[in-house]
Amino acid sequence: MTPIQAAVIPLVLSCKDVAAEAVTGSGKTLAFVVPMLEMLLKKSKEAPLRRDFVYAVIISPTRELATQISKVIEQFLQEPDLNHMTLAVLVGGRSVDADMETLHRGAHIVVCTPGRFSDLLAERKQLNLPGRLKELEFLVLDEADRLLDLGFSATLTTILQYLPRQRRTGLFSATQTKELQDLVRAGLRNPVVVSVKEKSTISTPVLLENYYVIVEPQDKFLFLLNFIRNRRMVKGLFFLPTCACVDYWADVLPVFLTDIKVFAIHGKMKQKRTRVLEKFREAENTILLCTDLLAR
Repeated sequence: MTPIQAAVIPLVLSCKDVAAEAVTGSGKTLAFVVPMLEMLLKKSKEAPLRRDFVYAVIISPTRELATQISKVIEQFLQEPDLNHMTLAVLVGGRSVDADMETLHRGAHIVVCTPGRFSDLLAERKQLNLPGRLKELEFLVLDEADRLLDLGFSATLTTILQYLPRQRRTGLFSATQTKELQDLVRAGLRNPVVVSVKEKSTISTPVLLENYYVIVEPQDKFLFLLNFIRNRRMVKGLFFLPTCACVDYWADVLPVFLTDIKVFAIHGKMKQKRTRVLEKFREAENTILLCTDLLAR
């Protein structure tokens, strides 16, 4: 058990709201997934979980992070004691109607992005999601600093107004800012503040070697072409500073690298991102151009 898990799990299970500061890679996902499942398991032993109620909501800044969290939860839900629980991932990239159909079928746990969740809350006539949330046990705001950086402050405030006050809330972030403190005051009740300053538990591979090269701007393009050709990589990730840079290189490189499949992904590609990642995973002799979105 990592320090953040050891600190947070007992607090949540003892009905405390928690505002936790921890670095990426510290194991914070399990710090909220484990007590969430424990709470729902205990509740299900008292009475069967109702198909038309949502008992836990995890809000993540991006669909990629939401998908990543859902895969962690899915592993637990394969266990016999937990396989009666249902999970829904509600993010952009597919229609609101499809997500409403998912909720109509039942979802005890929802992992979502704030924009899509807010859209679904507004669909009162067809869905009445606020009514499904009246038994909500646990709310998680994951990477809350990132949520605010992406401009979701007003959206989160709206979401909080729909949720029952008698709930447990966990807020997780890598940094502390004034805006984040405002969110803590609005969304949490007498929270216990946990700050873990440990280094990331993601270790650097022993055999990893890092290189860098300094080239003149006019030589950069030719150097990059030669680098890609000479490395003969099966898969390569190329991080670029802006969305415009990704689009530019995605247009130019395929002209010169006809035998290599070039994919691109960045934050402004609202609908394509999931499909692009799937194609990249399946392909060989390929490179993916991206911003720091993929690292998130």
